[in-house]
Amino acid sequence: MNETVLLERETQLQSPTVNLGTQQKKFSLYLPNAYKDVSTLDWEDWHWQIRNRIRTKEELSKIIRLTPQEEEGIRRCNGKLSMAITPYWASLIDPEDFNCPIRRQAVPLEAEFIYAPHELVDPCAEDRDSPAPGLVHRYPDRVLLLVTEQCAMYCRHCTRRRLVGEKKQAAAPHKLDAAFEYIRSNKKIRDVLISGGDPLMLEDDVLENILKTIRSIPHVEFLRIGTRLPVTLPQRITEQFAAMLKKYSPLWISIHFNHPKEVTRRCKLACDLLSDNGMPLGSQTVLLKGINDRPFIMKKLMHELLKMRVRPYYIYQCDPAKGTSHFRTPVAVGINIIEKLRGHTTGYAIPTYVIDAPGGGGKIPVGPNYVISQDKGKYTLRNYRSKIYTYLETA
Repeated sequence: MNETVLLERETQLQSPTVNLGTQQKKFSLYLPNAYKDVSTLDWEDWHWQIRNRIRTKEELSKIIRLTPQEEEGIRRCNGKLSMAITPYWASLIDPEDFNCPIRRQAVPLEAEFIYAPHELVDPCAEDRDSPAPGLVHRYPDRVLLLVTEQCAMYCRHCTRRRLVGEKKQAAAPHKLDAAFEYIRSNKKIRDVLISGGDPLMLEDDVLENILKTIRSIPHVEFLRIGTRLPVTLPQRITEQFAAMLKKYSPLWISIHFNHPKEVTRRCKLACDLLSDNGMPLGSQTVLLKGINDRPFIMKKLMHELLKMRVRPYYIYQCDPAKGTSHFRTPVAVGINIIEKLRGHTTGYAIPTYVIDAPGGGGKIPVGPNYVISQDKGKYTLRNYRSKIYTYLETA
C-alpha cells in the first residue's frame, strides 16, 4: 500500500460538521451509534463531554471491537492514569482497526504493565527539581507550573503518569501560593510554562486568577500554556474563553499533536479561535512506535499544522516512563525523520527532535550530522542530498 493510500485511510474519519447556531441539529454523520442521538447543544458543551467520558470496558465496547490485550489493559488500569476518553475523541477511532493511531493513544493495553529495567517513575526528575508544590525549576530563567492533575483524555504514553489522574475535588487555589511566592522572589525567572495535567481543564475564572497572578509579577516576561484540549476536547475553546486569554497577551500556547488524523475540522475551529485572538500556537509531538514513526506521516502532520497556523516546535523521543516501552522507537528513527524533512519541505515545518535526558538533564537536540569534518577554519559539510561542500572561515 503506497503512502498516499495509507494517509487517506488514516484520515478518512473526520469529526462531524459543526453548526454552532443550530441547537436542533442531530450529530449523526461519522459518529458511532452510541452518539447518534446527541444534540449539537450537548455535543458542543465541553462539560457534557467531560461528564460523558468513556471510563469502562462496557462503555467502550459499544464503540469499538475490543481485543483481549485491550480488555486486559482496561481491567488492570485503575488509580493514576485510568482510562478516560472523551466522546469527541472516541468518534475519531476506527472501531475495527486495532492499529488506529487515535485508538492506540487512548485505549490501555496489557503491555503497559510490562516494565523495562531502565524505565523510571519520574523519568525527567521533575520531583527532584521542585522547590515548591506544583513548581519545577530546572533551567535558570524559566519554570514549569503544574496547576492540575486532570486531563480530558489520559494518553497512554504520558510521561507524568505518576501524577495525572482523577480526584473527586480539584486542588484548592491556595496550594499554588508557595509556587507564586517562589517566582516572585526569584528575579531570574522570566518565563513561566503553565501545564499539568491540562490547565484548560480548569474553569475560566480559576485559570484567569492564575494568569492574573503571574502577569502581576514584573520580571515575568514570557507566559505559556501547555495543553492537549484543542486536540482531545476542542469544544473547550469557546469565544468567551479565548477572549479571556487575550487579556493576558502575549500568551503562547503549546499544543500536543501526534498524528494527522487529529487535525479535524473541529480542531481547526478551536485553533483558529485561539489564533484569531492573538495567541501564537506551537506544536509538541511525541515520537510513538506504530503511530507516527514513518517520515511521510510526520511530514503530513507538520504540513497540516502549518495550514492552521500552528508552528511545529518539538518532536520528543518518548520518555522512559514505566510501562511505555511498547511506544518507544530507536533514536535512529527520529533522526531519520528529521533527515527526510530537512531540505525536503519548508523550514517552518521542521521541528527540533529532542531527548529529554533521563535524570533531569533537560532537552538535548538530536539530529543528522551535516558537519563531516572541521580543521583550521575549514568546514566540510554535506547538504540534504548528501552532496559535499566546503566552507572557509575568514581570518
